[in-house]
Amino acid sequence: MIMSMSDIYCVTSRSLCGENFLKQIEMIASCHPAGIILREKDLPKEEYKILAEQVMLICRRYQVSCILHSFADIALELGAEAIHFPLSILRTMPSEIKEKFSIIGASCHSVEEAVEAQALGCSYITAGHVFNTACKEGVPGRGIAFLQEVSSAVQIPVYAIGGIHPANAAQVRQAGADGICLMSSLMLSENIPELFRQMEETL
Repeated sequence: MIMSMSDIYCVTSRSLCGENFLKQIEMIASCHPAGIILREKDLPKEEYKILAEQVMLICRRYQVSCILHSFADIALELGAEAIHFPLSILRTMPSEIKEKFSIIGASCHSVEEAVEAQALGCSYITAGHVFNTACKEGVPGRGIAFLQEVSSAVQIPVYAIGGIHPANAAQVRQAGADGICLMSSLMLSENIPELFRQMEETL
């Protein structure tokens, strides 16, 4: 099976591109990935809201899904239909809040967490980190076997994250992942269309 841009999500990290963040987001959105997950866990709530408004505006311009992160109240206030939670937040999220979103994702780092996230109502999960990555310096990747176990354990889509690039993306698909999440490579790329092209051609 060939992976396309509809299988690739961007996970943001503005610290990697500084003042060029919104320009980078616009370039990514113009390539029409499956979605952009606005992570930015270090931002206080009000600053996150301001950034979320800006990123959602860009995503709407290119008809790309914008998935907000952690702050359910902000997501609801801004009319977001999709949200991604750390599992620690998802565990305490009331059902009446979860029901307001059409898409809910969670970050999982074990088979047990993946099964739990599915039971808690997730539409999809991210699983990682799969390969070694500078974002998790000194912490070995969990590997392809981990990804295979997670993909086999749940019925919802699994998106692999961590150290994925054109040379190893095919392994991720073969392990059963429904798609991939890219962070550093997209945040740092000076030629985003070419990166997407390479991802497609090497699979």
